[in-house]
Amino acid sequence: MRYLIDTNILLFHIFDRDRLSEEVSELLWDSSNTINISSRSIEEIILLLRIGKIKVPRWKETKDIFNHIDELNFSIDYFKKEHILTLGKLIPISDHKDPVDHAIMAHAITNKTALISSDSKMRFYQNQGLNFVWNRV
Repeated sequence: MRYLIDTNILLFHIFDRDRLSEEVSELLWDSSNTINISSRSIEEIILLLRIGKIKVPRWKETKDIFNHIDELNFSIDYFKKEHILTLGKLIPISDHKDPVDHAIMAHAITNKTALISSDSKMRFYQNQGLNFVWNRV
């Protein structure tokens, strides 16, 4: 099965696997699954590195992030016009204003891919076509 993972899931998988549920961990390690990361997540990681919210000595340059993702056998799925069109139709819930989250959800909805995230607010978008797997730890 194909999955799109939220930025937090990628970071937990790399740095803090105890924050992944057993179900999510199994999905990520199952070689029969295709694990994709939105290019919007890469942008978010770059911003988090710049502002010092995360520190990853191994990632000295942006290409190091891509190399690490390749080592995990994950793929990057690039945000395109069709994803932007879905984003424009997405109706945000009142207390969920994160634009990167909205873009990642639009990416999953457009691609008809299950989205794995620790953000419980994303479950409220299932009525808009989001196939959501909640990383409940």
